[in-house]
Amino acid sequence: MERAERIKKVPPYLFALIDKKKREAIAKGVDIISFGIGDPDQPTPPQIVDKMCEAVRQPKNHRYPDYEGSPEFRAAAATWYKKRFDVTLDPASEIMTLIGSKEGIAHIFLAFVDPGDVTLIPDPAYPVYKLGTLFANGVAHYMPLKAENQFLPDFSAIPTAVAKQAKIMFLNYPNNPTAAVADLKFFAEAVDYCKQYDIILCHDNAYSEMAYDGYQPPSILQVPGAKDIAVEFASLSKPFNMTGWRIGFAAGCSEVIAGLGIVKTNVDSGQFTAVQDAGIEALTNIDPGFIPGMNKLYQSRRDVLIDGLNSLGWQMEKSKATFYVWAPVPAGYDSMSFTEAMLEKCGIIVVPGVGYGPSGEGYVRFALTLDESRIREAISRMKQNLSL
Repeated sequence: MERAERIKKVPPYLFALIDKKKREAIAKGVDIISFGIGDPDQPTPPQIVDKMCEAVRQPKNHRYPDYEGSPEFRAAAATWYKKRFDVTLDPASEIMTLIGSKEGIAHIFLAFVDPGDVTLIPDPAYPVYKLGTLFANGVAHYMPLKAENQFLPDFSAIPTAVAKQAKIMFLNYPNNPTAAVADLKFFAEAVDYCKQYDIILCHDNAYSEMAYDGYQPPSILQVPGAKDIAVEFASLSKPFNMTGWRIGFAAGCSEVIAGLGIVKTNVDSGQFTAVQDAGIEALTNIDPGFIPGMNKLYQSRRDVLIDGLNSLGWQMEKSKATFYVWAPVPAGYDSMSFTEAMLEKCGIIVVPGVGYGPSGEGYVRFALTLDESRIREAISRMKQNLSL
């Protein structure tokens, strides 16, 4: 049976390959320490679970949900944005509920990219930006993220001819996989650039609430005039330990939201209303100490890992946000060979940087989603089994 050409071009999903290697090692009896996929290891707060249970029992929620999301969830999202970023949004036209932000990110390309259109994609980056381009038969132009530029793209390096053909630019700060951050000055530059070339500016803000040492990430919608061309993707997955619930939302430019809505109304039927009710509980009624408490936990894990790596010869500064550590590989390795050595010699899973794009070569990503005792064990194994 012949598959579509676009499907033939899709590489195996990075984390599916990692999970396969993990299962194979476990089958051999290896005690695996996995820094792989960024999936919180802590439970969803009980009050959110209780609200879900309550909502599931409501017969009104058993029917098709509103395609664009329930008015109540969109209002809660708007209230959260105003409180968190001092950004005013119209729930009816500037917010759309998503079945997880990944779904919205993938669909935005179908709404605005025609065959042959260019998208401006960071490199390295979350793989869905490139795959969304591929599914729309667009052409991805990579914007390299380099350490010497604090892992921010250099807009001046984009050829003018490419910029004139571009339909969408994607940014993501705090960043996966590099853990880099961006300030409002950079976001203002991005807004100005996209307005100059009539490019839709998409910002993946999934890690906005995961920050340390007093740092507070901004929203691109805080830039004056950003809503003219920008849309931001927000997720409840990481802040509230809700990755399996699949709930997020898009916010910003009403014209972009409407275009995304045309795709969604024709390919899905919206998120289960009970899940949205649980999302309202997260956005409006969560204990004010919950997110700071989670960040304290991740910050402690970050410190254990980076201090441990530095004791082995790395020279790394501590990241300000996300629950990732982006580590250069030791001399004599590339990202794949170091990943293989970590698994074969230490029973440790990390993600090869090249899996996020060509500019990820020379790095691996650690996810801080395991207990400190396991992080210390990993450092001990590396010390004993690797030639560093």
